[in-house]
Amino acid sequence: MENSNASGPKRPKWLSLPVIVTAIVIVLAIIIAATGLFVVDQTEDAVITRFGKYRMTVGPGLHFKIPFGIDNSYNVPTKTVRTEQFGFRPVRGGVHNSYQNNLRNESTMLTGDLNIVDVEWIIQYRIVDPKAWLFNVQEDVRISTIRDVSQAVINSLVGDRAILDVIGPERTAIENQGTLLMNDQLKEFGIGVTIINVQLQNIVPPEGVQAAFEDVNKAIQDMNRLINEGKEAYNAEIPRASGEAEKQIQIAQGYASERVNRAKGDVARFNDVYAEYRKAPDVTRRRLYLETIETLFTTEQGTTLVDKKLDNFLPLKNLENAGTAVRGGN
Repeated sequence: MENSNASGPKRPKWLSLPVIVTAIVIVLAIIIAATGLFVVDQTEDAVITRFGKYRMTVGPGLHFKIPFGIDNSYNVPTKTVRTEQFGFRPVRGGVHNSYQNNLRNESTMLTGDLNIVDVEWIIQYRIVDPKAWLFNVQEDVRISTIRDVSQAVINSLVGDRAILDVIGPERTAIENQGTLLMNDQLKEFGIGVTIINVQLQNIVPPEGVQAAFEDVNKAIQDMNRLINEGKEAYNAEIPRASGEAEKQIQIAQGYASERVNRAKGDVARFNDVYAEYRKAPDVTRRRLYLETIETLFTTEQGTTLVDKKLDNFLPLKNLENAGTAVRGGN
C-alpha cells in the first residue's frame, strides 16, 4: 500500500518570501534613486516641474525630486556665456580658425546717407531666468529670436548714421547703445536672457567702392594728423606768448608803481619843505641853498668858490697841490 502523505517537490530557498521582499525593496530603491536624485552642475540651475507645471528653481548640488515621472528637472546653463556671430561663421576651429565672411543676408546694411556697408559683429549673452528660458519661448525659436532682435537693433543704429561715422568714430556708441536696446527688447519678450557685450568686427564698404573709401579714410586720417599737429604748435606757442605778455604787463605795472610812489614822495617832501618855509622863510631859503651847493659840489675836487661881488681880488692857484702833482709826475 502506497504512502499517501508523501510530500511534493521542495521550493528553492532563494524563492522564499523574505528574499522576494528584499529584492522588491532593492529594485524600488534603485528606481527611486535613479528617478528621484539628480545633480546640478556649478554652471547650471535646475527647473523642477510637477506634472508639467513649474514648481521651483534650485541651484548647484545634489537634489531630490518625487520619482516615477511625477517631478521632472531641467538643467539650464545659467553661468555659461554664449556667443552668436553675424555676417560670418566659423568653418574650422582649432589652433588655426577659419571663418566664412560676408554673409550678405546678415551683414549688408544701408547707412543714414544711403550708402551700403557690410557689418560683421558678435553678441555675448547669458541666461538669467531659467523659468522664462524654458517656458516663455519655444525651444526651436529661442536662438532665432535673439538673432532677429540683434539684427534689427544693429540695422537701426547703422541706419541712423553716415557711413564714415559707422566706420570710424561711432563704433563704440553703436556697441553701447546696441547692448541697451537689445536688452530692452528681450526683456519685453520675456525670453530670460541678458546681452553682456556687443562687439563690432569688420565694417567695410562693398567691394566695388572699397578703394575709394580707403582713400577717403586716408584723407581723414591726414586731416586729423594735421589738426593735431596744429593744436600741438598752438599749445606750444600760445602759453609762451601769454607768459611774455604777462611779464611785460608786470614790468609796466612795476614801473608805473615806482613812478607814482616817487611822485608821491616828491609831493610829500615838497609839502614838508613848504610848511617849514612858511614858518621861517629866510632860514629855510638859506638851508635849501646850502643843501643845493653841497649836493652839486660833493664830488668835485679842487673847486674854488669866489663871491662875484668882491673887488680887487686876485685868484691864485694852489701851488702846493700843483707842486705835488709835478713831483709825482717826475
